[in-house]
Amino acid sequence: MNATGTERVFRTVTPIDGSVVVERPLASAAEIEATLARAVEAQRRWREVPVAERAAICTRAVEWCVARADELGAELTSQMGRPIAHSPFELRRGFQERGTYMAGIAASALADIEVERSQNFHRFIRREPLGVVLVLAPWNFPWLTSVNAVVPALLAGNAVILKMAQQTPLVAERYAEAFAAAGVPAGVFQYLHVDHDQVARMIADERIAFVAFTGSVAGGQAVQRAAADRFIGTGLELGGKDAAYVRADAALQHAVENIVDGAFFNAGQSCCSVQRVYVDRRIYDRFVDAAVALTNAYRLGDPRDPATTIGPMVRTDAAESVRGQVEEAVRSGAKPLVDQSRFPADREGTAYMAPRILTNVSHDMRVMREETFGPVMTVMPVSGDDEAIRLINDSRYGLTSSVWTMDPEAALRIGNRIETGTWFMNRCDYLDPALAWTGVKDSGRGCTLSQLGIETFTRPKSFHLRLTT
Repeated sequence: MNATGTERVFRTVTPIDGSVVVERPLASAAEIEATLARAVEAQRRWREVPVAERAAICTRAVEWCVARADELGAELTSQMGRPIAHSPFELRRGFQERGTYMAGIAASALADIEVERSQNFHRFIRREPLGVVLVLAPWNFPWLTSVNAVVPALLAGNAVILKMAQQTPLVAERYAEAFAAAGVPAGVFQYLHVDHDQVARMIADERIAFVAFTGSVAGGQAVQRAAADRFIGTGLELGGKDAAYVRADAALQHAVENIVDGAFFNAGQSCCSVQRVYVDRRIYDRFVDAAVALTNAYRLGDPRDPATTIGPMVRTDAAESVRGQVEEAVRSGAKPLVDQSRFPADREGTAYMAPRILTNVSHDMRVMREETFGPVMTVMPVSGDDEAIRLINDSRYGLTSSVWTMDPEAALRIGNRIETGTWFMNRCDYLDPALAWTGVKDSGRGCTLSQLGIETFTRPKSFHLRLTT
């Protein structure tokens, strides 16, 4: 209830047709207090549960979701507009792969680190849970981004409170059903529907021990401000302006197919989508022609239609913002290449925006500097490795970048000079659960996934035992 005694609600408006698909009340102050109190009490017991049992529960929860991938995928399509042909695979592939892998490595990742065991001394480091972890997850890949933090935090012995973006609130509710079915004790996993001010107050609460946030740079800065007076950790997975470098020796068709998909999947609404492409001049024209031909084959339309390959952006204002970047670049000399007449669903004043490929671009343009978060790919010719490296690094972001080449030694040599958290060769737009997912510069700090991602949700405690007789 608010000060007048009326219940505050939020509404999720689908980009498909502008209708309201979900309506939920925001949590009251009393509900937030009760949730925090339950989490603290439940975590004290959960941390004593053997790691193998925690892993089994998390695995069962993942399996519960995957078994309902079609249903949950349809819900996702209705909430944020991704094509139904793609949505269920967020659960069947990435979500399942990450959740299962992290559960499988939990025992080894959380094992004591033995330093010495002798007749007189036993020394080791133990990884202890932090307490209550607040996970703030976005709408664009709600299952994939949230599993990166929810499952590792629980495996490490923490309680979790999930706040999902208001565009995809049903994801949080389905998580709760999954963990209840898997046998997680009451209070160990909870969710709240809250607004930004309520989140800030929760972060300031002494019962929150860590905040895992995925979202915009501005959102990450807000989290940091809210936590500024407390000595707690924050994991920030923020934006990107990810680049691909296509060398002259690349397998051209493989590069085109994967880079175009990396740029336009999910309507380009991904922190690690490919937004900047640098192509060796010797194959530049061939790359551009092939990329445009492939992009012209996309079908923009109602995401509930299985034939649709690119759906609407999440909101009309988001699409208008991206259109603004494109129009500004064109006025400055950029050349749009995709035939817009092939995409009749693309209309001003709607969330439906066809993919764009821009050439004749420069780093003076906003479309080359700022995160676009929409279906736009820019392409520039380069003279070789040194120029590509300079341009890739000429960004405030550093999440991922990729090189497309037949020369692994060159890929390693170039990668050593690239300022990103992940460096790919001949692939892009993918998170390997065995590798740390992290960013540099304005792409954030901290990491999820891999053994290091589990350690993120622990603190080291040293045991120094001297044996006496």
